[in-house]
Amino acid sequence: MQFKHITISLILALAAGSSALVAQNSYRVPDEHNRAHQEMLASQDRIGSQIRVEDTQAFIDNLFADEDEPELDIYTEGWDSRLVNAYANAVVPQTRDIDVSGYVMPHSGYITSPYGYRKRFRRMHKGVDIKVYIGDTIRAAFDGKVRLTNYQRRGYGKYVILRHTNELETVYGHLSEFLVEDNQYVKAGDPIALGGNTGRSTGPHLHFETRFMGYPINPAAIFDFANQTVHTDVYTFDKDTYQNARNYDPAANTQYATAWRQANPQPVRVASTRKSGSSSGNGASTYTVRKGDSLSKIAQRNGLSLQQLCRLNGLRTTSKIKVGQRLKLR
Repeated sequence: MQFKHITISLILALAAGSSALVAQNSYRVPDEHNRAHQEMLASQDRIGSQIRVEDTQAFIDNLFADEDEPELDIYTEGWDSRLVNAYANAVVPQTRDIDVSGYVMPHSGYITSPYGYRKRFRRMHKGVDIKVYIGDTIRAAFDGKVRLTNYQRRGYGKYVILRHTNELETVYGHLSEFLVEDNQYVKAGDPIALGGNTGRSTGPHLHFETRFMGYPINPAAIFDFANQTVHTDVYTFDKDTYQNARNYDPAANTQYATAWRQANPQPVRVASTRKSGSSSGNGASTYTVRKGDSLSKIAQRNGLSLQQLCRLNGLRTTSKIKVGQRLKLR
């Protein structure tokens, strides 16, 4: 009984102590703190009337007011110029990285004349000359837009200038026919013209230039013509080195030229005679199939689409042709 009495006394003492602690820790919030708290809550209540969706949208619109799509920016400066160099007064950066990964070779031909100074004419050759036959399809090197189609009797002959989404411009000269119009959008690989011999030219070829803001870059710094590819996915333009070729190897080009000529013999033009039904106009109206020919090759060499050639001859694009077979071209 004595032990039980002690336990009860201890419990009562602990309960009394807890009550004392509760009483000791109970206090009132000072009036000054309470007022500050109420003012903070009132300030939060007014936020809804201060921030509106319309104001937020207006802020964003103003923040990005000068941010246009890249395509819109590049088709402005000098766009209406009739000159090859439309950037005469532009401020050109010392260096610029240019993405050339989305390329297509303008033609499979080999280089017949490189970029550089020509002692014979005492002037710079600002592009490379590529072997083509009259009527060969010339293709856009990159995605872009046609800035100019023009004719220059003592220079480029018929030529096309494309301005590309990677900020380069490419020039295609001595053409026989345009397949595009000014301001037309094109994708890399789209046919833009037919090869020719117009202007100041001593034989059928494509004069091909690559330019950055008017600076005529050596195309061999971007393209490896002997291997029909680009040297790297990114070309770094530099004002000090843009005229230099990259790994240019005349021996490799000579080997490629030999292989190309074997695979692409000079088209045989059948003499025009009224008896055979050939037209008496310029160019043959028929073609005799030779070893190694295909419908697509014949069409390309004679300035026709594959569909046009097939339609003229009642063929399908998958039809087989034989050596000696005569095809209509007109």
